[in-house]
Amino acid sequence: MNRPRFIEHYRLMIFLGLLLAGCFFATSVMGYFVAKDLVRSNFIDQDLSLTASNISAEIQKDVVRAVLISSTMAHDTFVRDWVLKGERQPQAMTRYLAEIKESYGAFSSFFVSERSGKYYTGNGVLKKISRKEPRDAWYYHLRETQQAYEVNIDLDMANRDAMTLFINHRVDDFKHRAIGAIGVGLTIKAVRRLVDDYQARFQRTIYFADQSGHVVLAGSPGQGGDLRQRPGLGPLVEGILGGRTGFYQFEDAGHTHLVNVSYLPELKWYLFVEQDEDAALSGIRHTLYASFAISLAVTLTVVFLAGLALRRYQSRIEEMASTDKLTGLFNRHACAMLLNKVIAAHERQAQPVAFLMADIDHFKRVNDRHGHRIGDMVLAGIADLLRARLRAADFAVRWGGEEFLLVLPGCNVAEGALVGDELRQVVAAASFGKPGAPFSVTISIGVSELTPQESPEAAISRADEALYAAKRAGRNRVCVAPKPAAASGPSVAGEQIADGGAGRFGEAEVAIDGWRRNAPA
Repeated sequence: MNRPRFIEHYRLMIFLGLLLAGCFFATSVMGYFVAKDLVRSNFIDQDLSLTASNISAEIQKDVVRAVLISSTMAHDTFVRDWVLKGERQPQAMTRYLAEIKESYGAFSSFFVSERSGKYYTGNGVLKKISRKEPRDAWYYHLRETQQAYEVNIDLDMANRDAMTLFINHRVDDFKHRAIGAIGVGLTIKAVRRLVDDYQARFQRTIYFADQSGHVVLAGSPGQGGDLRQRPGLGPLVEGILGGRTGFYQFEDAGHTHLVNVSYLPELKWYLFVEQDEDAALSGIRHTLYASFAISLAVTLTVVFLAGLALRRYQSRIEEMASTDKLTGLFNRHACAMLLNKVIAAHERQAQPVAFLMADIDHFKRVNDRHGHRIGDMVLAGIADLLRARLRAADFAVRWGGEEFLLVLPGCNVAEGALVGDELRQVVAAASFGKPGAPFSVTISIGVSELTPQESPEAAISRADEALYAAKRAGRNRVCVAPKPAAASGPSVAGEQIADGGAGRFGEAEVAIDGWRRNAPA
């Protein structure tokens, strides 16, 4: 690529880069201010409430699963038959409860008998229930309300008074009379893990409070205590407990806090989802910085790809302008530019230049007999053969139709004649056509050498005249053009150097050791 074209492309890339960067910057800044205005309303209307809904749904999912397990236990024929037969073999109930606990991954499992008052667990009889015992009030409340089941949070005596979520299901006999209560308990640690997960995922503060305003479960130890004692939030606690569900905001240490409160009737707890407004805006700012970085990366990538595409497009245009599509050889337009370089080197170093004009013999017969598609294949095949036998400094040109021009810098006319005959023999030995029906073709070649004070056009014209002399002499041969009259004495035009029969070189036979050092054999 020449310097003016390079500078033109360079300026175009700079303009494209600045345009893209400006557009991305303006879009990112506008998006930031729009997001800043919307973030508060989004947190109020969507994000905080959505987080609360997700946590509630997760808790309810575990509770519903436990309810189904308890219901299955309450309607198990074994349980009812065992009770109605007098609770004989207590170890059978103990084994049953232990298997339920292990099979479903419950924290505990239990059965309370109405007749005997015994509290069975997977480890045996824990105790006998009594109306005078406050910790047994859940059983009498379940029996008196006539509900199928209840969910309550209580200390589990069978597990060192661990805070447990119990599903208490009523058990009826086959005549729908109450004979006890059965169910499972879930450790409250599962809820705590859920809170920790959501706090880490959404970067929000999540905690539960009971109906008195005390925090009963939180992701961080420092979040416990009485909410009435918390600065900013304290004056709102009574309204929160009365309203149960809603959105609130308060100021604490110079920061605005947004809070969504949801009441969970299954647990009789309040779920608080809290977000620092400044932290929310910090996320938006990080998004802006990330947007700038992405925009820069996209801009650089687009500019790079655009430059690459332009270079490839330019290269492709230049290739199309200088290359014959069928054969892949240079065309006559490119030949003119290449000859300028060859002639400059010839004048600077006084090196010889040989021109070979080759033509396919009886090519019209090939087209008439085998079709133009096969004829095109012959042209492309011969072009490949010519190109493969040339040195890196040589070049071949499709001169027109079935004619090819070969330019050999550093070769005199005798060496050119040797090269021409080698090419002639290679082509004659090649096969063309469809599989099963091969045929061969021959070429005729005229050779000339550029002489001092002679133009390339004149030397090529002399090679063309020698080509026609080879055609008149019978084809499949190489003829050397005589030097122009101004450069030599009288000579016979179109002196035959070699033919397809004798293969002789006569007076032009010379040694050219090293000319084909890198050429294939």
